[in-house]
Amino acid sequence: MDENIINDLNEELESVIEEGSSLLKDAELEEKLEELKTEAELLIRKHPITSVLAGAAVGYILAKILK
Repeated sequence: MDENIINDLNEELESVIEEGSSLLKDAELEEKLEELKTEAELLIRKHPITSVLAGAAVGYILAKILK
């Protein structure tokens, strides 16, 4: 019976560790996305005309592909 309790505790502990790891990965992903967003905003502010033209070109290409 003691072995069953230890096995149950080990399974519960593994579950909690996996859940914690998942939360950390989500937090890291959110942080990286925020950094990417900030870098994109800075690039767009530095080159606004180029950004608009690139956006228009991508939109045109996507429209042609999806049509």
